[in-house]
Amino acid sequence: MYDDLKEFQNKKYSGMKIGNSHSWHYSNGRWYETKKTPDEWEINFECVKKRMNPAPFNSGAKIGTKYHWYILADQFAIKLDPNSYMTIMRGVKFKIGHKRPHWKKFSYEYPQQLSYKERIINILEETLKRLKNDFSC
Repeated sequence: MYDDLKEFQNKKYSGMKIGNSHSWHYSNGRWYETKKTPDEWEINFECVKKRMNPAPFNSGAKIGTKYHWYILADQFAIKLDPNSYMTIMRGVKFKIGHKRPHWKKFSYEYPQQLSYKERIINILEETLKRLKNDFSC
């Protein structure tokens, strides 16, 4: 079951089983970006995502559950015409925390949990370590 406690590399977790996957449609999305420096853009993306295939009966998170993710990705944009780009994005997303419908705050805001900032720092440090050790061009 979705909420059952599972284990991966000596770490306990709940939710989707490791190795399973989803496919989603983002048909009504709005991508907004503002140029901050010659090489840096601030982005904001909002939309409702819908499953490509219906969820199995009685599976998944309860209605009203919130998730907080941190995404690291490569985006490729190919200009198709004066007003259109094909966008290809590949990367990873990390779960920062979640908030069940009956909770007052996100999981990282409770005592004895790593804070939001600590979680982001850990993700970036681990990613940097992996890049330095494994990255080859």
